[in-house]
Formats: sequence, structure tokens, C-alpha cells
Amino acid sequence: MIMEINLLPHREARRAADLRETLAVLALGLVVVAAGIFFMAKSVSSDLANAEASVAQLQADIDRYKPQQVLVQEFKTQKKELQDKLDIIASLERARSGPVRILDELSANVPERLWLTSIKTQGKGIELEGQSLDTGVVADFLRGMNTSPFFSNVDLDKTSGGKIVRGVRLVNFVIRADMESPVEETEAS
Repeated sequence: MIMEINLLPHREARRAADLRETLAVLALGLVVVAAGIFFMAKSVSSDLANAEASVAQLQADIDRYKPQQVLVQEFKTQKKELQDKLDIIASLERARSGPVRILDELSANVPERLWLTSIKTQGKGIELEGQSLDTGVVADFLRGMNTSPFFSNVDLDKTSGGKIVRGVRLVNFVIRADMESPVEETEAS
């Protein structure tokens, strides 16, 4: 009688044991991963609940301070209106002497034998009309106005022969210039 030894069940038993071991490790891994996910979900939901509570508290604080915000905004608009009024008053106060200083500068620059017959202003522009005994006096007047800090872009617009007075023909002229603000001049000095 020959004895038969079956080695296959031993190998199959080993494979079955390895399969059980692998399944056990896999199941243990799944349990560990599930526990990790559960605890992370708990932590995230706890953080979310804390954040929602904080948002609710902040919203309550915002709602509580709404009336004060409205008052502060009203005070800011009133302050701005008052500051605008004060700025206007200050600019009027500074500009109050402007026309007087312009006329004073003109009278200081007008040479003898020259007469201004008309002064017109529009915005920053000024137009001077007048008469003179000759064109040299008009040129002197133009040079004087060019050196003045109160005038810029001084230009002789036109000259023409005027009426004859006591045997002398007068020269009519028109000068245009831009006025510089005497307010800025006084602030700078």
C-alpha cells in the first residue's frame, strides 16, 4: 500500500489563512479609517457650530450698534457741511481784498499820458481799453503789466488812431490779460 500524501490542502489552508489575515487587516483598516472620518466630522461640525455662534454674536453686535452708526454718519455729514461752509467763508475772507489789490496794481502800472477808459473782467480774464498820447507809452504799460505778479499772458489786442485833441491824435488800445489770484500771492508771502 502506497501512502498518498496530499500537499494541496496544506497549501490551500495556507492560502485561506493568508486570505483571512488580509481580510482582517483590511477590516481593521476600514474601522480605523471610519473612526478617523467620524472624529474629523465631529470636529468639523463642532468648529462649524462655533463659527455659526460667533457669526450670530457678531450680527447681534452689529444690530445693536446700528443706531449709533446712523448717528455717526449724520454727524459726519453735518461736519462736512460745516467744514464746507467754513472753507467758503475763509476763501471769501481771503479774496475780499482781491479786487482792491488788482486795481491798486493797475494804478501803480499806469504811466502818465495814458488813460484807462474801460475795465472788463470775465472769469480770470481782464480787458483794458484806454487812450494814450503815443504807442511808446502803451508799450511801457504792457512791460509794467508783464512784470506784475497779478497779470499773465498780457497781450496788446489792437491799437487804432483815435480822435484829435488839441492837435494831438490819441491812440486807442485794447489789452487782454489773465489775472493771477492775489489770494495765492498773499498766502505765499
